[in-house]
Formats: sequence, structure tokens, C-alpha cells
Amino acid sequence: MAETAYVGIVQAIRRRIASGSLRPGDRVPSTREITREWGVAMATATKVLTTLCQEGLVVARQGIGTVVAGPVAGPVEVAVRSARSGVEVTRDLVVRTAIAIADNEGSGALSMRRIATDLGVATMSLYRHVSSKDELLLRMVDTVFADNPFPADPPPGWRAGLEVAARLLWTMFRQHPWAAAALSLTRPRATRRTLAYGEAVLRVLAGTGLDEYRMFQVYVAVFGYVRGIAVGLEWDAADEQETGITAEQHFLEQDATFADVTASGAYPTFVRVVETSDFDMDLDEQFEFGLRHLLDGFAASLLALRLR
Repeated sequence: MAETAYVGIVQAIRRRIASGSLRPGDRVPSTREITREWGVAMATATKVLTTLCQEGLVVARQGIGTVVAGPVAGPVEVAVRSARSGVEVTRDLVVRTAIAIADNEGSGALSMRRIATDLGVATMSLYRHVSSKDELLLRMVDTVFADNPFPADPPPGWRAGLEVAARLLWTMFRQHPWAAAALSLTRPRATRRTLAYGEAVLRVLAGTGLDEYRMFQVYVAVFGYVRGIAVGLEWDAADEQETGITAEQHFLEQDATFADVTASGAYPTFVRVVETSDFDMDLDEQFEFGLRHLLDGFAASLLALRLR
């Protein structure tokens, strides 16, 4: 029965692709969506996506999920067509081409040679616009911050302002998974747009009663929290792209290993919580949970300060 269902689902998704209802670059149903739509077990849904990957019909794409394979008219292709049709290669074009490569394939795919190939120009010509890959990465970071500016008129109150600041960062890291690792807390490098973000966050904290030292600690704590939860996004996406195995499929494949490791009975609390909680590793939900409690802690500290 499960075997018949698996074949039928594969054929159904194939038909959607062949008919054009799912086009190159469109996200196909996830394993969880397959289980809901067709009423099959997670293992069957996993087999469906694995088969479609093996057939070359779908691929895992960084920051998106499993999508229909084929050429997609994205920023890189637009840049290539523009350069080869005689449009001048500018610094902004170089930087945005680099961002598109890193977004789609990870920062490991990024090199001056690769950018030059996509733009149809000589590698050495890029150095007229950026002096090194290090400068390129810095300009990439500055650009994605420019594309995600802090609102000019944020909601009133320190808590609402910090929520905006944290969610803005989280959205940016979701869009550009490589950016979290490119930003260091202990070895920061200033750009106009990253400093503009920091300025906006510190303005939110002005008037809270915190001294400047504590204000900066709160800023670093919020930034570090968001960066910390986001820093694995690129690695996870790269692993999914390389193996074709989604996060959901990975958890399923770990069931046997988990059973072997916990068979000794040495981890009773962990096993009980995992087996009874029905916990789902939803990073967006986990981000909101952590942010809420982080800000609750700040609120308690501010209250204590005002009661002194």
C-alpha cells in the first residue's frame, strides 16, 4: 500500500512539473506537506522527494527548500545578460552578483573567478571595483543591510523597538544565510549601514535609564542572540543542497541512531521529553521564543533599576 502511494505521489508531482503548474525554481511540497495532502507516513514522503531528487527533477536550494530543477532567471543571470550585452560592469553589479551567488550556492562558491565568469569579464577587471575578496564581503554585508533598513519611525517603547531590530536581522539572515557568519562580535568591521543599524538600536535604548555601558551590552546581547541562532543556516542549507536531504528527512534518518544511543537508559529525562513533547524544530518559532524571553529578562532588569 505504502509502495503504491509513493509511486502515485511521485507521478502526481511529475505531472505538475510537466504541465507547468510547478515551474523551474518553484518550491515543491515538503515532506510535511506531502503527509498532509496525501495522508501518508513521513517515511513515504521522504522517499518521494528522494526519488525526485535522484531523477534530477528537483534540487535542494539554499534558504528556500526543495524546488523544481532548471534555469531560474535570478540576479546572477540578469547580471550576465546585462554585462554581455554591453552594459558597464559597476561595483554595485559586482557586489550584487556576489550576493546572488552566495545566496543560491553558499559563500564557499564565491570567488573572483566565479563572479567574473558569471559577468562574462576577465577576472582581473573586477579589481578595478573591489581590491580583494575581503573588501567584497564587507561590501556585500553593507549592501544587505542597506536593503533591510531600520524603519525611520519605529514603534514607541524600547521593547517594540528591540523586537523590530531583532526581526529585521532575522529576516536578513534568512534571506542571506552567509551573512551571519560574515559578521563577527569579537572582531567587528564597521560599514556605513551596519553602523546605521547600531545607531538606530541604541536610540531605541536611550531614555530607558540604562547607562551607556549597559545600553551597549543590551545591543550586543540582542545582536549576538540573533546571529547565534542564524549562524548555522548556511551550513544547513549547504548540506541540504549537497545531499538532497531536508531537515525533516535528516531527523527521520536519525531515529535509529537516537534509539541506539539512548538504549542504555542513561538519558531518561531527555528521552521522556523528546517522546512526549512532540517538539518540532521550527527555527522561526524558536527565534520568537528566545527573543520573547530575552526581552522579558531585560524588562525585569529595567524594573529593578527603577525600583532602586
